[in-house]
Amino acid sequence: MNGREKQKQKLLILYASQTGNALDAAERIAREAERRGCPVTLLSIDCFNAGSLPYEENVIFVVSTTGQGDTPDSMKAFWKFLLQRNLSQRWLEGVHYAVFGLGDSGYQKYNFVAKKLDKRLLDLGAVAIVERGLGDDQHPSGYEGALDPWMSSLWNTLSKMNPKFFPNGIDFLIQDAHLIDPPKVQITYHDVDKVHSHFSTDSDLKCIEMQIERVRSMHPGKFSRDKNRPDCFLRMVENHSLTRAGCEKNVLHIEFEVLSSAIEYAVGDIVEVLPSQSPIAIDTFIQRCNLNPESFITVHPREMENHLPNANINDSKIPIKLKTFVELTMDVASASPRRYFFEVMSFFATAEHEKERLQYFASPEGRDDLYQYNQRERRTVLEVLEDFPSVQMPFEWLVQLVPPLKKRAYSISSSQLAHPNQLHLTVNVTPWTTPFKRKRTGLCSKWLAGLDPQQGVIIPAWFIKGSLPAPPPSLPLILIGPGTGCAPFRGFVEERAIQSRSGSTAPVLFFFGCWNEDNDFLYRDFWLSHSRNGGVLSEEKGGGFCVAFSRDQPHKVYVQHKMRENSQRIWNLLCEGASIYVAGSSTKMPSDVFSCFEEIVSKENGVPRESAVRWLRALERAGRYHVEAWS
Repeated sequence: MNGREKQKQKLLILYASQTGNALDAAERIAREAERRGCPVTLLSIDCFNAGSLPYEENVIFVVSTTGQGDTPDSMKAFWKFLLQRNLSQRWLEGVHYAVFGLGDSGYQKYNFVAKKLDKRLLDLGAVAIVERGLGDDQHPSGYEGALDPWMSSLWNTLSKMNPKFFPNGIDFLIQDAHLIDPPKVQITYHDVDKVHSHFSTDSDLKCIEMQIERVRSMHPGKFSRDKNRPDCFLRMVENHSLTRAGCEKNVLHIEFEVLSSAIEYAVGDIVEVLPSQSPIAIDTFIQRCNLNPESFITVHPREMENHLPNANINDSKIPIKLKTFVELTMDVASASPRRYFFEVMSFFATAEHEKERLQYFASPEGRDDLYQYNQRERRTVLEVLEDFPSVQMPFEWLVQLVPPLKKRAYSISSSQLAHPNQLHLTVNVTPWTTPFKRKRTGLCSKWLAGLDPQQGVIIPAWFIKGSLPAPPPSLPLILIGPGTGCAPFRGFVEERAIQSRSGSTAPVLFFFGCWNEDNDFLYRDFWLSHSRNGGVLSEEKGGGFCVAFSRDQPHKVYVQHKMRENSQRIWNLLCEGASIYVAGSSTKMPSDVFSCFEEIVSKENGVPRESAVRWLRALERAGRYHVEAWS
């Protein structure tokens, strides 16, 4: 018997999360294992030394796929380590593993990270405990539709491998009374008189910046490498509609003044905005939870067993007003709570019928009904709490389980070359209807739409690189951007137009699509002006502007139809070294556009479809095919 067999069987669970879903799934797997008597270590993958992986016997990986098949930020160093050429095919011999992935089948590279991790672990000699599980956001029950059966298979296989995993069998569960652990956070309330000496009453940007950083750093829901201090602040100077009044869509063009001279962004970059929540919703939440909005608090991780308490833990953070903490970190009126929220609620329900309903929602049998009630209806934390009035959850649990207030990302639709101290956005504020006919609108888009430039509201913002790298002026471009997908390409065209004044620039061929010419032809005059008189989108310059109006005739016309009509022009530009940029909805559009390029390459190059696919994949690897899609 080797050293491993002598040890009590345990599981190491490593998660790589970008938005929090993978963390939720990993915590669920950990809870279910512990309830069956199996000890668990749960870690973010960036907190684990990849070099020690061969010394682990049983590892569960829970990984999300971001963007167009991208690895989460927290996993990049780990993945780079695994790709080292000096790792042998027996490096992970004796390691048993399982992979559960979270993705969206609406994207072309569905669950790409989980699939490539699974293959790499096998290549290095590890043995799969069960077949990889692939959670799909498109499933009627979300990722849990795949997680539940996958966990059942995992427990069965582990038990067969070694009964010591679950000493009392996989069907034995620790009684409910012992299942709820203490919350992960502790909250300390501070004497108001002592607190005031810590605070500046200044309202300057530096003070606001520090307060945002302090509050968001204190929240336990922040993710790896999350930047809490804003890069800059924005002030709105223009806000007008791009769509005709009364039509089904409502898309706004919003211009901001950047309140910092040091900020630089490139076309194709993304700005993240921290939205403000409704003051009424915040006050209602605080009142519903019997909280004192004026109290001052600090929030810190609960001291774990076998760790010496930190004597100075309460002195390490400057206290913050409870109401401010809720406003800046807890999404109470837009995000839907997770399944575990309902489970914890059941422990604090005093009305028996509410307790029974919450326990049912938290059970495997109630999963689909919970999905219909919660996720499909986009019920908010506040709405759920109001539906179960007997529940009074301690604030510690609310801080842990209320979804964190996330920054909202927008493609920048301007060029800094054209607007040195400005930033423009194209914001869709079109509401949608839930299955029970309730109107819903995005938190940030609705907030931005309601702002008046005269109010001078200060908006915290962060800049990140997107999937669309800024092209040099000498690079020919083929752009496909239906709907609000045109946003980044407005910046591309602005920049190329300025560059063309001082030197020669390569052609730009742009395909745009919308519903109706009269209703939602976004930036109509802008595109048309650059497609005439030798503009950067003109045929004289070797480019062009092609627009598809999908609903202006009995049969639907999409950007793919216009691409086929311009098949020869597209192929000629590709032969000249053009790069392809695709932006817009993540549903079917990116894959339909890719299929259209397959057709064009196959037809114009006279090769089979399979060869065209390989050619386009090579284009991707060479950095000449870029996609940025959003749901």
